[in-house]
Amino acid sequence: MGNINPDLFTTRPEIEGTFGVVASTHWIATAVGMATLEKGGNAFDAGVATAFTLQVVEPHLNGPGGDVPIIVHEVRRGRTEVICGQGPAPARATIAHYRSEGLDMVPGTGLLAACVPGTFESWMLLLRDYGSMRLRDVLEPAISYARDGYPLVERASATIKTVEQLFRRHWPSSAAVYLPNGAVPTPGTLFTNTRLAETYTRILKEAESAGSDRDVQIERARAAWSQGFVAEAIDRFCRTQEVMDVSGTPHKGVLSADDMARWQPSIEAPLTYDYGRYTVCKAGVWSQGPVMLQQLALLKGFQLDGVDPAGPEFIHLQIECAKLAYADREKFYGDPNFSEIPIATLLSDAYNDERRKLISENASLELRPGSVEGFGAVVKLRRAEGHREAVGAMGAGEPTVGRFGEVRGDTVHFDIIDRDGNMISSTPSGGWLQSSPVIPELGFCLGSRAQMFWLEEGHPASLAPGKRPRTTLSPTMALRDGEPYLAWGSPGGDQQDQWITQFFLRHVHAKLNLQEAIDAPAWHSEHFPISFWPRTARPGVMVVENRVPEATRDELTRRGHVVEVGPDWSEGRLTAASRVGRRRRAAANPRGMQGYAAGR
Repeated sequence: MGNINPDLFTTRPEIEGTFGVVASTHWIATAVGMATLEKGGNAFDAGVATAFTLQVVEPHLNGPGGDVPIIVHEVRRGRTEVICGQGPAPARATIAHYRSEGLDMVPGTGLLAACVPGTFESWMLLLRDYGSMRLRDVLEPAISYARDGYPLVERASATIKTVEQLFRRHWPSSAAVYLPNGAVPTPGTLFTNTRLAETYTRILKEAESAGSDRDVQIERARAAWSQGFVAEAIDRFCRTQEVMDVSGTPHKGVLSADDMARWQPSIEAPLTYDYGRYTVCKAGVWSQGPVMLQQLALLKGFQLDGVDPAGPEFIHLQIECAKLAYADREKFYGDPNFSEIPIATLLSDAYNDERRKLISENASLELRPGSVEGFGAVVKLRRAEGHREAVGAMGAGEPTVGRFGEVRGDTVHFDIIDRDGNMISSTPSGGWLQSSPVIPELGFCLGSRAQMFWLEEGHPASLAPGKRPRTTLSPTMALRDGEPYLAWGSPGGDQQDQWITQFFLRHVHAKLNLQEAIDAPAWHSEHFPISFWPRTARPGVMVVENRVPEATRDELTRRGHVVEVGPDWSEGRLTAASRVGRRRRAAANPRGMQGYAAGR
């Protein structure tokens, strides 16, 4: 383990059992997932119940109007699969339309940023094709918490405070839900969203009116969502409401009921990369997930065994490899249904052997995407200047670990493994309370994932109807010696595949267990353009926890990194679960005091 003493960084034990484990970013959701396993559900049933609960108890981080990638390993089928719950751009979402509205970027909030909501249909697909329980079994806990109340966490209260004036002046339907009695709810308030409870209760009632057959009930629930009253309410709201957004001008939406009726989630094979005895599985190039695989392809050329994971060499190499991988994300990634993406080349030994030569002892200060003839686009940089306070007040960007007064919070994540060895890793997000106004009839708001699109022609991530935006959401799974072994992930926008990679390297090379690898000091780079409005970059900047040793920080500064020091426990919200034989292990991040793992 080099010079590191894991005892210095461990806050709680790694959970272990043989029956099953659940780890999520909120203790209530973990409890619901574990209870679902105890009632006889499998990992996928527990995942659906956990996800619906997270929508209720972390509304500043995800919601029904959002999107989700899911990675599953089902023992019965013997294969790992990705469920793409990333809804596409609406049919009327054209570059010409947004340009005609005077925009050069898709606003980070409001109705113009809405894609087809992907979460509900994805959970129904998972329940129907992989689960075993009825809809009522997995939906009732979320309905109960929305109707009867749950203790509001500090970060939710802080987020509401940040956008309080936006709600009061421009989004009264959001004020009606999130400013009960006309005030920002204090942390610990028993908070309810009765209209959301009524929406899910109505879906459940319509589903059960179809008879007793489980699959028929699920199909009826899907119809209520994408072809029934939910889609109709969304369509009506987008057509009739002009909503203030971060551009400073109100706009109507372009999402329609027809868009929702036409879309269904898809199942695909994961992208994989072999790193020593591990095969790491990620979602495709419609996500940023492959940047982790590219980091591993670059890091493979360095000897990391025994290197101090809080030392300057370890951090420098991970950061420099991340810079190169994220530069390629900016140039090449997009929806492969619309553009051919040269991912085989980007993950190849020959390509990465050349890219690795760019890494020296000193920090790079330029954005350096690679070159693959006939592919990619020119990357334009906006340097970050004094935009941050205004952005936060308008709710823009993905909620991530807060800096400079921005909206605080993250996305959500969970990992579950059951007794039979079924595994699921998922990162639901979008549709957070600060993304757009609550639709009064439904009790939830739409997402803002379309802000990932470029409004310039010719880029793999350019806006087009029916196209998936390049999401930052990035769950992970890994096989070890060919056997399904590890599921993990973190909220955090562009930082996700930095923290996910750091965790993996600490676990593999420093031999830290799951909890130690989560608790160890962490960091992230802000060198490349962020994926969210206003898409700025801070070349050379890395943010490290104060727990990173001062000697390490000094050496990183000497190498040319622009080192900014954050609070002791400020980087990431990782959770993880593993299986070895009958043993099941899990761990969750102590940062923010919300995430917990459970198991027996």
